[in-house]
Amino acid sequence: MKSRFFFGLVFLLAIGCTKQQTKATSLLEFIPQNAAVVIKINHLDGFKSDLKNNDFITKTESFGVYQTLLDQIKYLDYVKTDNESLLAFSALGVDNYEFTFVTPDSTDTFVLDSVQNIKKESFVLEGQNMYKYGIEGDVFYGMSFKGQNTISSSRVILENLLKYSDTSTGSEGLSKLYEVSSATKNASIFINLENSDPLFNHLTIENSDIRLSDYSDWALIDVNADQNHLHLNGITVVADSTKKFLNLFKNTHPLADRTASITPGSADAILSFSFDDYSVFAENQKQYLHLESPKDSLLNTVEEIGIIYKNNDKAILLNTYGSERLSEYIAGIKKSETEYQGNQIMQLGKPDFLGNYLAPLIETYSANYCTIIENTFVFAESKAMIQEIILNHKNGSTFEKTDGYASAKDALASESTVLFISNSKGVQEILKEGFSKELLNDFGKASFEKNTFAAQIVADQGFFHTNIAIQQTARKSKINKVSPLFSIQFDADLATVPQFVTNHNTNKKEIVVQDQENNLYLISTSGKLLWKKQLEGQIQGKIHQVDIYKNRRLQLAFTTNNQFLILDRNGKEVKPFTKKFEGGNLNELAVFDYEKRKDYRFVVTQGDKIHMYNNQGNIVKGFKYTKAESPIIKAPKHIRVSNRDYLVFMLENGELKILNRVGTIRTKVNGKIKFSQNEVYLYKNKFILTDTKGVLHQIAPNGKLSTTNLRLNDDHGIDATSNTFVYMNDNVLSIKGKKVELDFGVYSKPRIFYIYDKIYVGVTDIQNQKVYLYDSQAKPITGFPVFGSSPIDLTDMENDRKLEVVTQDAKNSIIVYQLN
Repeated sequence: MKSRFFFGLVFLLAIGCTKQQTKATSLLEFIPQNAAVVIKINHLDGFKSDLKNNDFITKTESFGVYQTLLDQIKYLDYVKTDNESLLAFSALGVDNYEFTFVTPDSTDTFVLDSVQNIKKESFVLEGQNMYKYGIEGDVFYGMSFKGQNTISSSRVILENLLKYSDTSTGSEGLSKLYEVSSATKNASIFINLENSDPLFNHLTIENSDIRLSDYSDWALIDVNADQNHLHLNGITVVADSTKKFLNLFKNTHPLADRTASITPGSADAILSFSFDDYSVFAENQKQYLHLESPKDSLLNTVEEIGIIYKNNDKAILLNTYGSERLSEYIAGIKKSETEYQGNQIMQLGKPDFLGNYLAPLIETYSANYCTIIENTFVFAESKAMIQEIILNHKNGSTFEKTDGYASAKDALASESTVLFISNSKGVQEILKEGFSKELLNDFGKASFEKNTFAAQIVADQGFFHTNIAIQQTARKSKINKVSPLFSIQFDADLATVPQFVTNHNTNKKEIVVQDQENNLYLISTSGKLLWKKQLEGQIQGKIHQVDIYKNRRLQLAFTTNNQFLILDRNGKEVKPFTKKFEGGNLNELAVFDYEKRKDYRFVVTQGDKIHMYNNQGNIVKGFKYTKAESPIIKAPKHIRVSNRDYLVFMLENGELKILNRVGTIRTKVNGKIKFSQNEVYLYKNKFILTDTKGVLHQIAPNGKLSTTNLRLNDDHGIDATSNTFVYMNDNVLSIKGKKVELDFGVYSKPRIFYIYDKIYVGVTDIQNQKVYLYDSQAKPITGFPVFGSSPIDLTDMENDRKLEVVTQDAKNSIIVYQLN
C-alpha cells in the first residue's frame, strides 16, 4: 500500500486540521508501536457521517491525495460497531504505510453479506485463526484475538501482533494522551510527529525543510464536524530536552492578539506569535539555535510578533509595551524619512536585522521601511505596503472587523501563543512556501472562497492547547447581532415552554415542546420535525434527560397530570416507567443523581404523597419520607453543600422540610413561610426563597434563618446560582444588585444561563411579546429585545460557539434566533 493512502488525512490536519476506562488500554495493545497516526473512533456512524457531510471535506474529494485516501478506506463502510474503535496507520518498509483497525469482538462487526465476488480464506498462524479477504483485487486480513476484532491491510502487522502481544509496552506518550481524549466527540486523532515525516514529505517539494518532526512530539486532536464547520481541538506535547519548534514558547503565557487591529481588512491572512516575557523566549531561542548566549535586550519589550499576508507581500509587526530602546535603534539605522497621513515612514539601512534577532520565526526578510502605530513597529519591504497599513488603520478598516476574523475567533480561545487566521487566498500563499504544485493546484481548483481557516496554539503548563477551525465565513460584525434561524408551526396552540435537549448521537441540541392537544414534538437542529407523540395529559414543568442504562444514550423523563413516563430517543416508552397515578394532580418530576453516577432517584409527588423510584422503576425502600404533613406544592429539589445532600420540600402549610437521603430531618427550619411561586435555590451556601410579601429568606445548613425585605410584589420572579441572584419585580430587573428598568408589561420569571464562562439572564415580556437578554453586569446583549411570547431557553445548538435562543412565536409556533 502506498503512503499516498494517508496524504488526505495529513493534509486535513496540516491546513485545517474523561478519562477512559480500562478498555482503552486493551485497545492500544493492538496498535503497532511505530504508528504515525491513530484515530480513536467513539461513534463510527457519526464519524462516517462527518466525513461525508462536511462541506470542506467534500470539496477536498477532488484532490488527488484525498481520492487515494477515500479509495483505500472504502471497505470500512462494511464495519458495523457501536463500540469505541481504533484506526492506525503505520510504516511497513520504505515509503509504504498500512492500516490497522481494532474494535471489541462482535459476531457482526464486519458485514460482507452484500459484497459480491468476495474471496475469504482461513488459516492458522501462531495457533490463531486468521482470515484473508479479497475484494475487487484488494486484500486485507482479520482475526479475533483477546476479545478484539482486528483488521489490517498487512499480514505482517497481525503476525507481529501475535508474536509480541505479551511483550509490547506501547507508547507512553500515546497512552497519556489517550486518557484525556474526548469520549463524546465522534473521533479523536493522535499524531506521532516523529514518525510522520514520510507521510508529510509527499505534500512538499523535493528537499523542503518543512518537517512535522521538527514541530513537536505528539498531538491529540478531537474532531467536531458539521456541514459548514470543521473544528479540531486538542493538545500537543513536546519533551523539554528536544529541539522542537514549540519549545520556543515553553514557560511563556499566551496573550490576546493585537495584530488584527493593525492589519488592513483586505489582508489575506495574519500569523502572530505572542509571549508575556521576551527574556524567556530569548532563552528558549538560544537553546533552539544552539547559541552561546541569548540575543541582546533590543527587543525585550516585544510581546507579539505579527505577520501580515496580502497579495504576495508581507509585513512584520512588533507589538511592544515600551518602545524607547527599539526606537533608538531604528533611528540609528534610518536612511531617510517621509510623512504619510500624519505618520513617519522611515527607510532603513539595515533591512536584515529582524532575521538576526527573531530566527526562526522571521528569516530572510528585508525590512526596508518602518513606521510606528501606537506601540507597534510596522516593517515592510515596500513603502506602498506601509502606506496601505497606515491608511486602513486611520479609517478603521482593519482585519479585526472582518467577517473572517470574527468567524474564526468564535471557535478560538481569546488568548494565543501562535495564531493563524486566513481566507483561501492566504492559505494558497502559505502553500507556495515549500508545498507541492499538485497540492497547490488541487487547493486552487476546490473553490474555498467562502471559507475561513484558523489555527491556534496556546501554551500551558507542560503542554500546548491546539485549535484548528475551517468553516464557512459568516456575515457578521465585531458586535454580535441576532437573526432568526428558523420557525416551525404545530397542529395546535402550545401548552408548554419550548426546551432544548441533547441528541446523544450528534451531541447537538434539539427542541421538545407540547401542544394543547397533548402532542409532544421533537424538532431537529435544523428545524425539522423528527417525531410527534400523543400523550394522555399535559407535561408538568421541565423535561429531564437521563441515561438510565449508563450507555451514553439519553432518555426524556417527565410527569403529566397523572403519569410518570420515560421516552427513548425515538419517542417510545421505556418500560417499566409508564406509571399512572389515580386522582392525577402530579407535580413536576424531580430527578436526583447524588454522586453523578447516573444512579437516579425519580421523585413523583402527588398531594402529600412521595414516590421515589430507582433506575429499574422500583420504589426505593430505604426512603422514609413517603407522606408529607401537608400537600407538596412544587417538585422537591436536591441541593449539595459541602459534600452533604439536602432534599428540600415546600409544603402547602408553609413548612420547609430539609431532609437527608433517607428522608429524615437534616436541617430543622422553625416557623412557617407563605411561599411565593418561586423555587428554593442555593446561593452563597445558603438555601434561599421568597414569600408572597417579597421577603427573602436565607437558611444556613445548620438551620439559622435570616430575612431581608426586598419589598417585592407577590407575583415577582427570582433565579439564583451559587454566586448570582436575580429578580424581576414589576418592570425592574435586578442582576447581582444592578437594576434595569424595562418597559411596563407582564414579565416571566428571569432565568440565568451560564455558557462558555459567561452569564446571561433572560426574561420575557409576555404582554408585549418581547424577549430580553442581559449579561452579568446588567448590560443588554446587542440585538435584543426580539419578538417572543414565552420564557426562553438558551444554548449552543450546533457546538459552533454561536448561541441560539428558542421561544414561543405565535400561539402555535416556536422561533429560534441565533446570536451571530
